Amino acid sequence: MDLRETPEMQAFREEVSTWLAANVPDLPPVKGKEDFELYRTWERALFDAGYAAIHWPKAFGGRDADLMTQAVFAEEYAKANGPQRINTLGLGLAGPTLMVHGTPEQQAQWLPGILSCEDIWCQGFSEPDAGSDLAAIRTTAVLEDDHYVVNGQKIWTSGGRFADWIFTLVRTNPDVPKHKGITYLMIDMSTPGIEVRPINQINNDAGFAEVFFDDVRVPAENVVGGVDNGWAVAMTTLSFERGTGLGSHVRFQKDLDGLVDIVRTVGAEDDPKVRDRIAALHVRNQVFRRNGQRTLTSITNGKPVGPEASLNKLFWSTMERDIFETGMDVMGPLAELAPDADAAVDHGTWHKKYWYSRAACIYAGTTQIQKNIIAERVLGLPKEPRPAGTK
Repeated sequence: MDLRETPEMQAFREEVSTWLAANVPDLPPVKGKEDFELYRTWERALFDAGYAAIHWPKAFGGRDADLMTQAVFAEEYAKANGPQRINTLGLGLAGPTLMVHGTPEQQAQWLPGILSCEDIWCQGFSEPDAGSDLAAIRTTAVLEDDHYVVNGQKIWTSGGRFADWIFTLVRTNPDVPKHKGITYLMIDMSTPGIEVRPINQINNDAGFAEVFFDDVRVPAENVVGGVDNGWAVAMTTLSFERGTGLGSHVRFQKDLDGLVDIVRTVGAEDDPKVRDRIAALHVRNQVFRRNGQRTLTSITNGKPVGPEASLNKLFWSTMERDIFETGMDVMGPLAELAPDADAAVDHGTWHKKYWYSRAACIYAGTTQIQKNIIAERVLGLPKEPRPAGTK
């Protein structure tokens, strides 16, 4: 693995840094549709400048940039405090999945709108009784003439309240093993019979939603990858979701800097246990960065993203959790204050990030699931036999 940047990459880094410094807006948190449209405008600016998805092939509107160059962009974007990307599920999951499994007609239909952010996408995988056991989904799709009629419910749908489209898993065959009767379906969120209910979280955000389908009619040509082949398509999507964590180490470094500020604010900078915890987090962030670079090198050399992606997911999810948990521990009794209290540390901002960080070990596959994947598919360890008499 050669970590030295080529002259071309160095020039690209300077180009991106200069453009971002001149164009990054200061946007408010998304509270409603009006705020959301400001973020869509920013996405359009990225598209117009050629930065929406530089690793996409030129045939689909990208720059054909390798992932090393994409990593450069992600790092500079994080350094510049670029706004949250509102179509990451489209650009990072739906779009690349269509490039692998979609027909030319499907690619022509959906990829341009994803790239320009005219169409915002959300992900309809999890259900109330199907999270880590994703193959337990019960949302059904029954073929009637040239449409599928969809009934069921999805939950924890990121960005669902503003999305234009949803890529989702539905059960099309209940009479085969559960992994084999699933189909990957693209659904227009404006279709009659869809109801979206935002979920207000403990950090007072509503980034997730429940999505209900009541006799929703979806054209049969919206099936991606073939009927009853949705599990294989979904695994492709999840491999992109659990991938390299481009630029995350920069964000983590900023969070670590914020943690140091908290330590100084509460006067704990000379506590050796606190110093050891922060040092360990710095080391882990560098390990995460290098492991991500190793994955990028493999992809650049033509190797597919395999189960090793679970290592990256495990790294970034536990890092996010542990950084903010350490801050709360360091605050001690001050962590119990209301965010608007006069003596509140960081005006409650850290609390909000802490509560959201608890979800990092759940979305994109729980920590326990990632450990199982690593044990079985990376290390080759045998499955532990179940005790006699258990299911």
